[in-house]
Amino acid sequence: MPALKNRLQALGAGFAVLIAAIGVALIVILVSALRAAGADVQQAEPHALPVPVLTVDYQTDAMISEAYPGLISARRESDLGFERGGRIVEVTADIGDQVRAGDTLARLDTSTLRAQIAAADAQTHEADAQLEIARATELRQRTLLERGHISQQRLDEVATNTAAAEARRQAAAAQANALRAQLVLSEITAPFDGVVTARNADEGTIAAPGSLVLRLVENTALEIRIGLPAIAVTALIEGEVYNFLTNDGTIEARFRTATGVVDVRTRTVSAIFDIESGTARAGEVARLQLETGISDNGFWLPTSALTEGRRGLWSVQTLVSNENGDWIIEPRVVETLRVEVDRAFVRGAVNDGDRIVASGLQRVTAGQIVTPSGE
Repeated sequence: MPALKNRLQALGAGFAVLIAAIGVALIVILVSALRAAGADVQQAEPHALPVPVLTVDYQTDAMISEAYPGLISARRESDLGFERGGRIVEVTADIGDQVRAGDTLARLDTSTLRAQIAAADAQTHEADAQLEIARATELRQRTLLERGHISQQRLDEVATNTAAAEARRQAAAAQANALRAQLVLSEITAPFDGVVTARNADEGTIAAPGSLVLRLVENTALEIRIGLPAIAVTALIEGEVYNFLTNDGTIEARFRTATGVVDVRTRTVSAIFDIESGTARAGEVARLQLETGISDNGFWLPTSALTEGRRGLWSVQTLVSNENGDWIIEPRVVETLRVEVDRAFVRGAVNDGDRIVASGLQRVTAGQIVTPSGE
């Protein structure tokens, strides 16, 4: 038993030594691997980040394109109705009909009115007959006066009767003419060439005076009414043709006139253009394209090149060379003179010919080494 016990103790001691040797070997291997990795890290050199850049180009005569919306409308649009009331017997025009000036569009029942005109004409004829008798009587009385058979008083009375008969004849004729004028007002005629866009009454309707029966729009002559800043109106030339953009493309319109009065609500001046060519429809929006100059000295850059800083300031990321000849990022403050959808006109602490980062500003920081690309 003692011999077995001694063997077991010797065997355990051997295992312990073996485990310790294996542990030391693993530690040596791990330390060597870490040293090799550290050496590789020390030997690896940092790579410069490629960034898209653009070159600053200052301009003193930069132009910008302004788009001002306006409404295409008919030059004339009328709500047509009867001046006198009555029963409608005919409506010859319907929605969408193209009519010409002078065409009859609707009529009232005029049977009663024509009877009144006939009676007025009869009264006029009666007054004519009475006037003829009065004139003949006056002529005979003048002859008798010359012969001394009547007094001057009698002739004056006869002359007065003649004048009264003339007045009655004129009154009867005026009454007949007034009724004939109402006969004309019993019809609706087109005041100009156009298209019927509304029909509010049909045959048999009792129309009140002035009630809407038809709406006529002059679609053959369209115009554009647009509100412009006063300074933009002064640049327009009367009779000059300008381009407008619509959903159907470009149209040309000639500047006719401007009101010259600033609207107190919109602070704009109304300008009117006559459409000359292109596809245009009343009610559509047309945008006037105007080129205006920028008096300040600056340069254009995409909005993706701007970074918003503190207190509302903006900055650009400029590339400058360090002592090793590397390009590093350096922020510069700029002032925005004009901002559009995808670009801005700025000036600031940037020189003509400098390089700035055009996009991807979230990937760079001040002092970072970069490589310019995309010029």
